[in-house]
Amino acid sequence: MLQPKVIDLNVIVAEFDRMLRRLVGDDIKVAVDCEPALWQIRADPGEIGRVIMNLSLNARDAMSDGGTLTIKTANVALTEADASEPALAPGRYAMLAVHDTGVGIDAEAQAHIFEPFFTTKETGKGSGLGLATVLGIVEQSGGVIRCESQRGEGTSFTMFLPGSGRGGGPGSAPVRRSGHGAQRLRSHFAGGR
Repeated sequence: MLQPKVIDLNVIVAEFDRMLRRLVGDDIKVAVDCEPALWQIRADPGEIGRVIMNLSLNARDAMSDGGTLTIKTANVALTEADASEPALAPGRYAMLAVHDTGVGIDAEAQAHIFEPFFTTKETGKGSGLGLATVLGIVEQSGGVIRCESQRGEGTSFTMFLPGSGRGGGPGSAPVRRSGHGAQRLRSHFAGGR
């Protein structure tokens, strides 16, 4: 059972930062880019940590020859025009993105990526429950998650979690407005793809 409370995603990311660096190994660079005045969200901090851990370990597995794991937070304000799908209503969101420079996921696999027991890993290497669990946690927190990937170019999982109305008000927090809604998630990473 989730135990939501008002939290700052940056605090959760910071708590996992050192542990992730040990878990992913020396061949993978970990880059953290947190919005300084990030809007707070209402979620279970332990479960959000589980999301970060799960996505980071999947990223590690996709980068057997090394690479970069980037964890990013940002404020995103969606207008009616930006909210191009029913799951993303207009409003203030704290974005949490986990990006890797690994092997990527083909379009066929992406269509099933959040299904229970679906895995792209070798037999015995994954249960196929990790991303289904991540999806459940994000949705129970009132958010949405998107996967964007191409073979050979890495993968980005981007979550939009509704702002709680506390912390960093519109006058004190920078707002990134996207004219492309959730469909253009690449722009949240320097250089895009």
